[in-house]
Amino acid sequence: MAEQEGLSGTDQQGDGSDQPQFGIISQYVKDLSFENPNAPAVYQWQGQPQIDVQFNIGSQLVADDVHEVTLRVEISAKAQDQIAFQVELLYAGLVAARNVPDEQLQPALLAEVPRILFPFARRLVADAVQDGGFPPLMLDPIDFGTLYMQQAAQAQAERDQGQAPEITGQA
Repeated sequence: MAEQEGLSGTDQQGDGSDQPQFGIISQYVKDLSFENPNAPAVYQWQGQPQIDVQFNIGSQLVADDVHEVTLRVEISAKAQDQIAFQVELLYAGLVAARNVPDEQLQPALLAEVPRILFPFARRLVADAVQDGGFPPLMLDPIDFGTLYMQQAAQAQAERDQGQAPEITGQA
């Protein structure tokens, strides 16, 4: 009996401190800007504006085992060759990542964390646009996993050609 306890005790298997640990510490708005440069005339315009959505995902190490993942969303709505509104959002999350293998860290930071952050960024954009006097703009969901895989393949090809990679997208 004592031998079985010894095999299942923490002394034999460790305290779990060498196990991969990954989690969101906090989320926050770093920057939010809404511009309505043609108000009040914009509210008299007819037709639907053309919406252009651009986003960028970045990650940086801010402390031991702590990364900041940033989701930048830039939206421009134009009608009659004039700007109806512009939104710029920089939404971030602090992530603890301990004992995560390098080959799993980048996909986690650049695909999984943005998937978690996106619904909150989406709500902030919708609220900002609505508070600016327009119908709420509900951004389409983004498959960050597929986007990451595409960008990783492109980045590898660019590295092979000597160019620096960047993860960006367009919705």
